[in-house]
Amino acid sequence: MNTEEKIIPDKKIRARAVIAGRVQGVFFRMETKRAADHAGVFGWVKNTRDGNVEALFEGHEKSVKLVLEWCRKGPQLACVKSVDIKLEDYKGEFKKFEIAY
Repeated sequence: MNTEEKIIPDKKIRARAVIAGRVQGVFFRMETKRAADHAGVFGWVKNTRDGNVEALFEGHEKSVKLVLEWCRKGPQLACVKSVDIKLEDYKGEFKKFEIAY
C-alpha cells in the first residue's frame, strides 16, 4: 500500500498490518494503541507466535495512514524490518482500539 496515494476526505478504510523485526518486548503494542487513540483509529493490536505484531485498523483514511506510517518506525526500542499491509472492506465494527492477547 502506498501511503502517498490520493486521500479522499471522510473516506473510511480498514487495514490489516503485520509488522516484522524487533517488535516484541519493546512496548510496540502499547505505543501502537497510543498512536491509534491519538489519531482516532479503532481496532486492535497483538503479538503473534512467530515474533511479529499484527494490527487491524479502522477509521478515516488519513488517520489510518498516519498510524500505518508510525508502524514503519515504531517505538524507540523497536527495529522494524517490514510492514505488510492489506486493505480489507471497511466494517465499522470497533468502538475503540484495544491490545489483544
